[in-house]
Amino acid sequence: MKLSSSVFALLCLICEIVSIALFLRGFFPVPVKSSFSAKSKLTDFPAEPQTGSGLNSSRAPAPLFRRVVIVLIDALRRDFVFGSDGRRFMPYTRHVLERGSAHSFTAKARPPTVTMPRIKALTTGSIPGFIDVVMNLNSPALLEDNLIWQAKSAGKRIIFYGDDTWVRLFPKHFMEHDGTTSFFVSDYTEVDNNVTRHLDGTLKRDDWDILILHYLGLDHIGHISGPHSSLIGPKLMEMDDVIKKIHTSLISKESEGTLPNLLVVCGDHGMSETGSHGGSSEAEINTPLMLISPAFRRKAGFEEPDVLEQVDLTPTLALALGLPISQNSVGRLIPAVFEELPLREQLRLLQLNGHQLSCLLRDSNPSFHKEDGYELFRVAEKSHGSWMKLYVDGNTSEVLSNMGKKVLKQYLEALKAMSSALSKQLGQYDMYSMIMGMIFILQIPVQWQRRSVWDVAFTWLTYSRRTVAVLPLNISLRWSSMELIERIQSMNEH
Repeated sequence: MKLSSSVFALLCLICEIVSIALFLRGFFPVPVKSSFSAKSKLTDFPAEPQTGSGLNSSRAPAPLFRRVVIVLIDALRRDFVFGSDGRRFMPYTRHVLERGSAHSFTAKARPPTVTMPRIKALTTGSIPGFIDVVMNLNSPALLEDNLIWQAKSAGKRIIFYGDDTWVRLFPKHFMEHDGTTSFFVSDYTEVDNNVTRHLDGTLKRDDWDILILHYLGLDHIGHISGPHSSLIGPKLMEMDDVIKKIHTSLISKESEGTLPNLLVVCGDHGMSETGSHGGSSEAEINTPLMLISPAFRRKAGFEEPDVLEQVDLTPTLALALGLPISQNSVGRLIPAVFEELPLREQLRLLQLNGHQLSCLLRDSNPSFHKEDGYELFRVAEKSHGSWMKLYVDGNTSEVLSNMGKKVLKQYLEALKAMSSALSKQLGQYDMYSMIMGMIFILQIPVQWQRRSVWDVAFTWLTYSRRTVAVLPLNISLRWSSMELIERIQSMNEH
C-alpha cells in the first residue's frame, strides 16, 4: 500500500517533533532540587557534633558584617581587572587588591553565560540550565529558595539599582529600587548614570543593610564594538571611580565596637573576543570576584587569584550574614573569608555548609552513600565531635590545635567532593537521547528524497521543518556544540 505525499509529510513532521523532544530530553538534564520544605530555616541548623555528655550548641552563627554592598558589573572579564587593563584603567581597585584588606578570586561562571541564569546562580547557589536562556527574555519571579528571600525574611533592608531583571526576579523584596532596561544595547552611558545618580544619597543613609548595584554599560560596549574597543578603558575608569566612592564611604562609617562592612565586586559573566557571551569560552566564563573589608588581613602585594566556582559566593554571603544557605545551593564556603575567626567558629560554619550539601546530595541522588564526599563529611563530623569534647573539657594543648586543623582539612575536602558531585549531576546530559534525536532528524530528509511523488506537500513540510525543528535545534546547539564534542571525546577516552 502506497502512502500519499500528504500522509507521508505528516508522518515526517510527527517524527521530527518526536526527534526534537528526544534531543531536548537529553539536552536539559533533570535539575538537582531538594524535596523538603520550600525554604531553609534557621531552625533547620544541626547542633555542633560532640561526643560525650557535654551540651552542644545549636545556635545559628552570628553575622560577620553589618552592611554589604554588591557591585555587579555586567560582562566584567577577568583580565579587565587582573590583567594589564586593570592596572591602567582601574588603579584604585588594583591598589586595594594589592595593599588593602581584600581577597581576589577568579570565579568560574557555568554556561549559559547569560545574565538571568547568572543572577539565579549568584542568588540560589544552583547551576541554571540552557532552558533559562529562553526565560531570560521574560524573567518570571524566582520562587526557588534564594539569598535575597532569606535576607528579606530575616529583616534585612535591601536596596537595588540597575538591570531590571532583578526587579522581575524579586518583585517584592526591595525596600527601594530603580530598574534599568537592558535591551537598549546602544546605550552605554545613561544606563549606568541611572545607577550612579543614586549613590551619594544612599551611601549617606543608615536605613539599609544590603545595597545591590548592577551596571550594564560595559556589556553594551562589548556588544557594540568588542572587548578591545577604545570605549572599554573609559568605562573601566568609571567603574573604578564608583568602587572608590563606595569603599571610601564604607570605611568612613566604620566605628569601633560594631561589625565591619563588606564590599563585593564581581561580574555575572565575561565576554568573548567578539564581545558576545552565552558560550563556554575562557573569556566568557572567567570573571573576577573581589571581597573588600576591614575584617580581612591587609595584603603585602598582589597574588595570583585563586580559582573558585561562581556559586561559592552564595553560601559564603549567607553564613556571613547569619542566614541559612539556600536549599538547592551546590556552592561551598570560601575559606579566606572566615580565616580570621576562632577555629571553633570556622569548623561550625564548615559543618553547616556540609550538612546542607549532604542533605541535597542525599535527596537528589539514590546512590548518595557511594559518593566519596558524603563519606568524607561523615568522617569529618565524627572527628569534629572528638575535637569538641577536648575543647569543652578545657584542653589547650598543641594536640587540640593540630587536631582542629586536621578536621578543618577534612571538611574542606568533603565540601569540594560533594559540590563537585552535585555540579556534575546538574550538567550530566543524556548523550544517548541527544545523539538518537539528531540521527532521526537527519534521516527524515533522506527518506523524503527517496519518494518519487513531489507535490505541494513538500513545500508545506519544508516550512514546517524550518519553523518547528531547525530553529529550536539551532538555539540549543548555539551553546551546546562545543560542550557536546568535549563530552563525546571524554566518553571515548574512558
